[in-house]
Amino acid sequence: MLPKNMIRDGRSRAVLLVVLVEVAAVLLAGATALVAGGTDEPGTTARPVTPTTSAAAPTTTPPPGGPTAPVLQPGRPGETAQVLDPGQVTPGAGPTHNTADLRFVQMMIPHHEQALEMAALVPQRAGSAGVIAVADRIRSAQQPEVEVLRSWLRDRGFNPGPTGHSGHDPQAMHGMQTPEAMAALAATTGTDFDRRFVEMMTEHHQGAISMAQEVLTAGVNQQIRELARNIAFEQAVEISRMREVLAPPAR
Repeated sequence: MLPKNMIRDGRSRAVLLVVLVEVAAVLLAGATALVAGGTDEPGTTARPVTPTTSAAAPTTTPPPGGPTAPVLQPGRPGETAQVLDPGQVTPGAGPTHNTADLRFVQMMIPHHEQALEMAALVPQRAGSAGVIAVADRIRSAQQPEVEVLRSWLRDRGFNPGPTGHSGHDPQAMHGMQTPEAMAALAATTGTDFDRRFVEMMTEHHQGAISMAQEVLTAGVNQQIRELARNIAFEQAVEISRMREVLAPPAR
């Protein structure tokens, strides 16, 4: 048998070894928790790290084949309207057009074209410089408007048709002159032509104003509404000018 003092020393060393192993296990567990928790304080639960990414804003590519119709921007009272590229105008919200807009465009094209036919008669037949000036203003204002209206139809898939108003009922358009009245106008010259021209064009302009008022009441397309306002204003001013052309000079 071993001496009692050696037995006691052996037991002490075994207990010390167990204690050291347990301490090492505790320290190892603490170190593991510290590493997993990052900078968290000891004794707290480690928070998972969620990676952050900067989300890029979605980009949209404008669809090809967008509207190409020029936009007519009315000028200030007495000024000529400007024709703008569609890219210069921010489209508004709401319906693009309705039946009233479409009807106005389809009727105003031949309506304007008849006014241009009447104006084309002036240079060779008028006897008044005032009538010649009226015809010049009609050409400069209404020819660009015709192009805008025809492009508006094409961009929406409608066929604007050939120039001329033979395919439309003149009675459906306010102020349209009959073929007989147009032939009678073309057969006159001088003072008689001036009087007939002013009477017919005044009635024609009044019809355009009525058409503009109709689409301003029922239409929804912003471009067409702006054009209608411009037409109504310009032609009301032109009616006053034509009346002055035939007025006798003041004494």
